[in-house]
Amino acid sequence: MTDRLIVAGDEPYEVVVGAGALSQLAALVPSDVRRVAVVHQAAVEHVVDDVETALSGRVDVLRIEVPDGEGAKSAAVVIAAWDSLAASGFTRTDLLVGVGGGAVTDVAGFIAATWLRGIRVIQVPTTLLAMVDAAIGGKTGINVSAGKNLVGAFHPPAGVICDLSLLDSLPRADYVAGLAEVVKVGFIADPKILDLIESDPVGASSPAGQHTAALVVRSIAVKAAVVGADLREADAVGPGGLGREILNYGHTLAHAIEKRENFGWRHGDAVSVGLVFAAALSARAGILDTECAARHRTVLESLGLPTSYVADAWPELRAAMSVDKKTRGATLRFVVLEGLARARILSDPDPELLEAAYLEVAQ
Repeated sequence: MTDRLIVAGDEPYEVVVGAGALSQLAALVPSDVRRVAVVHQAAVEHVVDDVETALSGRVDVLRIEVPDGEGAKSAAVVIAAWDSLAASGFTRTDLLVGVGGGAVTDVAGFIAATWLRGIRVIQVPTTLLAMVDAAIGGKTGINVSAGKNLVGAFHPPAGVICDLSLLDSLPRADYVAGLAEVVKVGFIADPKILDLIESDPVGASSPAGQHTAALVVRSIAVKAAVVGADLREADAVGPGGLGREILNYGHTLAHAIEKRENFGWRHGDAVSVGLVFAAALSARAGILDTECAARHRTVLESLGLPTSYVADAWPELRAAMSVDKKTRGATLRFVVLEGLARARILSDPDPELLEAAYLEVAQ
């Protein structure tokens, strides 16, 4: 069985979710496509084989392998991909397919957005993190020395295939890291997600859990609703009236941690720490009750996610947050909570307040 969710916008697209959903990829490829370039990492070569089989005899398939993890998201990788597309004669009616985790869907989307000023891309996420977050919404980008995702473009995909059977071979640590984004959605928009996790945290931490499909579909549904109404993070729409910015809950500190770790930390692990920090900031600002703030740590730790970071890292992290994409001029902006599914922006918080909140995640 599969679920189909529509992401609205100027060019609506479909997200197909379910075990075996990859079999429906060919149906999403427009009839005028003659060449398909599959951007992927070595670890998912077997999935690329299935993609090529599904498209066999219909189109010419070019494989573009990129480095593992965040190493895929560099200007050098993008330039090499452009050269491959040029050598293969890719035109505006051809198609990219991104197969892999969030780093791959980010860079594949960016390559598609920039080649000939924009060609179509279908995303086939193979990790939980990519399924519920990176592959949906059209945010694409690469990293530079100053920070993560500072160079990019908004380029919605032509479709997304979330084949839940691909999660079965995902390393446990990677699967659990992806749950941080699921937990985030639970706090900002859909508390039922938290109830499902708390009813069976052991099951939730495995793709074989009884609620896996529900957690993935509910998370995607929230993101689809938000990004469908506010592609470019510009309008006060969606849950909490924040528009797409609501999805940044926990991410300001998370991105700073990733930069300090030279992108060696899993994104979801950094988000987990960032969520606890954001909850502590909300509580210390007198916005969020202490019980809801404490629930963040309890839920995340029940899944095996980290909730603390290096104590003496604060000055470096604070400096990194100054160049975060959510900063406006010299003003830091944090998504905070007033309660379950009630988010708002806290602008330019007092430095002592920020440091006090960080002390709650310092180890």
